[in-house]
Amino acid sequence: MTSADPGDRLTRTESRAVRARSLTLLRDLLRPHTRLLTGSAALVVTATAGQVAGPALVAATIDHAIPALDQGNSRPLLVYGVLLVVAATAAGLANGAYVRAAATISQAVLLDLRRRVFRQTQRLSLEFHETYTSGRIISRQTSDLEALRELLDGGLTGVVANLLTMTFTGVGLALLDWRSAVVLAAAMAPAWLLTRWFQRRSQVFYRRQRTASARLIVQFVETMTGMRAVQAFRREAHTEREYGRYATAYRDANLDTFSLNGRYQPGLVLIGNLTVAAALAYGGWRVLHGYLAIGVLVAALLYVKRFFAPIQQIGMFYNSFQSATAALEKLSGLLAEEPTVVEPARPVPLPAARGDLRLDQVTFRYPRGPVVLPDLDLHIPAGQTVALVGTTGAGKSTLAKLVTRFYDATSGAVLLDDVDVRDLAGADLRRNVVMVTQEAYLFSGSVRENIALGRPGATQAEIEAAARAVGAHHFILAMPEGYDTDVNKRGGRVSAGQRQLLSFARAFLADPAVLVLDEATSSLDIPGERLVQRGLKTLLAGRTAIIIAHRLSTVAGADRVLVMERGRVVEDGTPTELITAAGRYARLHAAWQDSLV
Repeated sequence: MTSADPGDRLTRTESRAVRARSLTLLRDLLRPHTRLLTGSAALVVTATAGQVAGPALVAATIDHAIPALDQGNSRPLLVYGVLLVVAATAAGLANGAYVRAAATISQAVLLDLRRRVFRQTQRLSLEFHETYTSGRIISRQTSDLEALRELLDGGLTGVVANLLTMTFTGVGLALLDWRSAVVLAAAMAPAWLLTRWFQRRSQVFYRRQRTASARLIVQFVETMTGMRAVQAFRREAHTEREYGRYATAYRDANLDTFSLNGRYQPGLVLIGNLTVAAALAYGGWRVLHGYLAIGVLVAALLYVKRFFAPIQQIGMFYNSFQSATAALEKLSGLLAEEPTVVEPARPVPLPAARGDLRLDQVTFRYPRGPVVLPDLDLHIPAGQTVALVGTTGAGKSTLAKLVTRFYDATSGAVLLDDVDVRDLAGADLRRNVVMVTQEAYLFSGSVRENIALGRPGATQAEIEAAARAVGAHHFILAMPEGYDTDVNKRGGRVSAGQRQLLSFARAFLADPAVLVLDEATSSLDIPGERLVQRGLKTLLAGRTAIIIAHRLSTVAGADRVLVMERGRVVEDGTPTELITAAGRYARLHAAWQDSLV
């Protein structure tokens, strides 16, 4: 089920640490663009100065150029007209260049961040991916990056320009007529109170909106990913109700936000209009009594009217800022995660392993969980095929994850050819130890591309040889485009048995010293299993193998069987020896034989 991120409820100290981490990430992202940022700052100052100069030039035109024209002197009108055109042109060109520069910075930052997030999700260990749902990761790559994009594309650039506009407008009005500036300053108090009220409420509403959006995405992704189970168990109505509940919550969060905006914006417009009316009434009285020039009154009214538009935009920016801040916190949290399985500082080279495996007093427990493997000693000589059997939760898959180093032992050591797997470079380990799982995942792409995952750069002849070796070549040729056939996502064009054979061909092409099969035949029907069994014999020949299976037909060809219970090996011997010993394996074998009758 979906849930909020763990960081939604933090102590004050933790919140400060999260903010510091987020700001550090933002500075790191912006650092490569320092020169362009500096140029952008110069452009926005130029654009704002050109815009603010307009009303002052209008005042000068009305109060000086027009009277001079009435006296037959057209030069002041020409000068002020040219200055107005220059100011407007400079403001327009600088603003356009500023928008383009800001967009360049924004897109570069987002590209860098997208790559970092993707690289990080691939770098993190299996433990992270087993606890952090795919929906949350997708939310980081979609809605959170979208929130940051909105901030960088328009919000951040806009707020800088608006703050400068307000500053230059206030200064320009004070220099032109300080009494009108006092009227404007008096109106700032209610505008500030209204904006602070809006910011406090919007912080709550927008965080609720982000949470609702993330939960909706997670619910959608989980439903789509598990669509086969949804349809198989007729859960459509239930999942539709669940999705409807999250969609309704998201709608309500949006409505609350729109309702808040619907009160803030008209309130700010009202304050601005009342301020213009007050400035007009006071200024008009002064004009009538000869205390103020008409041109200055016009300029003052333009300044006052222009002053309130940036306030509204800054208030709206706060919403984007809150949304982007929450997104940046989550993104920085993801990027701050550290792999639990790390590359060794000085790896021991192992270009070609023999395949001798040893677990030396290995103890393992999952984080915040009980001990799964208590002090396990095990030796698997090179070239031996060992089958692991036992009830669910006996520790079989955990042992496989330790051998393949998806997890590290809590204590003790897992040795490959007498070298601790923690001392092996990841490339050496993955080349020499390969796992084939029950899922037999196939990526979108051709059959050839999926087999070649076992050894990128393999020739067509090598790929076909691997397919022939495991018995997949003939059914591949029967496909519409042979090895060029697109298998579609998750291998939708091939049967379960064929998909498993393709995964075997991939493993055969990789040619590892150690092969781990985790329930590789459990999802197959009897004909599919027979098809796979033939490929399995070829695949296991000449290499160390660990087979985890509930179906004892897969175990029959093993050199050795280990019966596990609560993380311990309780029986160890050949299949024949264990059957005659009348122990746990014998009972499992008898039950399996009865199931075939």
